[in-house]
Amino acid sequence: MDKILIIGASGHAKVIIETIELGGDYEIYGLIDSFKPKGMNVLGYEILGTEENIQDLIDQGISKGIIAIGDNWTRLQMMNKIHSLTPDFEFVTVIHPSAIISPSVQIGKGTIIMASVTINADAKVGSHCILNTGASFGHDSVIEDFASLAPGVTIGGNVFIDYCTAICLGANIIQAINIGKYSIVGAGSIVVNDIGDYKLAYGLPAKEKRDIEKGEQYLSGTWKSSKGKNKTDK
Repeated sequence: MDKILIIGASGHAKVIIETIELGGDYEIYGLIDSFKPKGMNVLGYEILGTEENIQDLIDQGISKGIIAIGDNWTRLQMMNKIHSLTPDFEFVTVIHPSAIISPSVQIGKGTIIMASVTINADAKVGSHCILNTGASFGHDSVIEDFASLAPGVTIGGNVFIDYCTAICLGANIIQAINIGKYSIVGAGSIVVNDIGDYKLAYGLPAKEKRDIEKGEQYLSGTWKSSKGKNKTDK
């Protein structure tokens, strides 16, 4: 059984840890985190250092892992940094044993498929994606790299979700819809029309509300941009 690293030590990482334990495909060697102190314990696993220490661990034979960061943009930035520091590091795919996945589905490296996810025939899931708890992904649909489905999302057939886009809690997308790159679909929305690139859309039905920038923090609830300006400020 390969020993792997978990990059990230947040609540999202805890869910991934338990998914790996249940799956039994990998043994967790420890965690890497940029902000929490070395030696801190998370669900019985020690934080071994930051991404700057990964090369030392590769030298010890620990050369695989998964990025446990829920925010798409931050996960992308971390992957780029790891590749620049340690180009030989290999990302694994983690699938919860309760997931129902058609044998015709394609899933990229570094992707996490959480508990009770359903992925139907001929769907394609890119690299470093998150399909979170209870999400349903329709036949012939595509989700590109670094995109994510939050818990309870339902995606119809022949839907295309582009690069680094986030579909938030409980949103529903009907069949044959295209969602652009770096966009965000708000929680509880029903999407019945295409959504462009760099858009924030939400509502019943969902409508494009404004343009967004790369790196806007949709998980915090404050819609803070990568430049630090709070989008909810008047």
